[in-house]
Amino acid sequence: MPRRLARELSALDGTVVRIGGHLEDYRALGGVAFAIVRDGSGTVQVTLKKGSTDPALFALLETLPRESVLRVDGTVRRSEKARRGVELVPSAIEVLSAAEVPLPLGVVDKVGAELDTRLNHRVLDLRKPGVRQVFELRSALLAGLRHAFRARGFLEVETPKLLRQGAEGGATLFPVEYFEERAYLAQSPQLYKQMLMSAGFERVFEIAPAFRAEPSDTVRHITEFTSLDAEMAYIDSADDLRTALEGILADAIGEARGALAGLGHPLAAALPEVRTPFPRFPFREVEGWLGRPGADRDLSTEDEKKVGEVAEKEHGASFYYITEFPTAVKIATFYARRQDDHPDLTGYFDLGYRGLELASGGPREHRLARLLDNFRAAGVDTAGFAGYLEAFRFGMPPHGGWGLGLDRLVWVLAGVANIREARLFPRDRYRLEP
Repeated sequence: MPRRLARELSALDGTVVRIGGHLEDYRALGGVAFAIVRDGSGTVQVTLKKGSTDPALFALLETLPRESVLRVDGTVRRSEKARRGVELVPSAIEVLSAAEVPLPLGVVDKVGAELDTRLNHRVLDLRKPGVRQVFELRSALLAGLRHAFRARGFLEVETPKLLRQGAEGGATLFPVEYFEERAYLAQSPQLYKQMLMSAGFERVFEIAPAFRAEPSDTVRHITEFTSLDAEMAYIDSADDLRTALEGILADAIGEARGALAGLGHPLAAALPEVRTPFPRFPFREVEGWLGRPGADRDLSTEDEKKVGEVAEKEHGASFYYITEFPTAVKIATFYARRQDDHPDLTGYFDLGYRGLELASGGPREHRLARLLDNFRAAGVDTAGFAGYLEAFRFGMPPHGGWGLGLDRLVWVLAGVANIREARLFPRDRYRLEP
């Protein structure tokens, strides 16, 4: 007999079915007992009645620990008192796996647990319907993003995650032993995205893990994250990139919202209706908001929060761009193109959402001589970049792109308190398990 899911039973009145799931609760009230069995789609009320149910089934469930895994065969019956409007009257119950006691973390308890406790026992934490909903939202966003990219002619690619050199210097790289050599975990697919522009791929995107060895311990930083990266060739200006990025986000979030709403998902209403174009605020203007005009200093976390407050209160903008980052701020980003008419400025931008940086990008330098000048200005030795630089020696079109933190996007859209809640098994400065 094939297994049926909890969400399917409302249409199966009178049908003999098999279900499987975790025992969430068991209550005996006189001659009637109720077992709540939970699967990935919801819960089923299994109703046992003395006189019509095998007494051995009562005895089995009375001593069975919560969260044990069951298989139940029975008949679906309509019931106004049951949560889904139906109950399952059992003919057979099999224990597939008994849970140990006590549970280190309650799954349906009303009392909350500290995040560290939840992450230490993540498998139990992920059984909670509210926690699972975050990852259902994440899955819907990923589907929407892929669809939005493909609709615009982007090719999905996979680039190496073991590198000889990092795109952003060695301070935030994780070294690994690679046979007789030292390699590094990729911070970004940046160099390979650009090389693909020279290869004639023209529009690419990648959704893949990235690693950053920053010793941060905040609600917005993790060391292993999912980066959504894109690169486009033959651009005329940074606005080509911004227009593509905001359109992709608007379409993806709208598609995810529609898909979740169709399932009656609780988080569908949390996804905003994204209106484009997003407002653009030049960096020089933002410096004025922060009371430091002309400082040419990169934005701190507190600066980002202040910018988000001004953007929302004074401009009614949840999503917004900070544009035209000064060259002095991006000097270490050797691949960032300086503006020809204003070499003290780049076309680089950040995408913000309510005080949180979600994405960063801009036009890249495609001219080899100027790229080498940028290397020298950044104090970066070109010796380890032979493969990257070769792509510029044989014809490189004007191009640019961006990188967006998927975990941050899920975190803010799901409304959870910490970015770690947006990853199944997060990694940070102190956590390598489970």
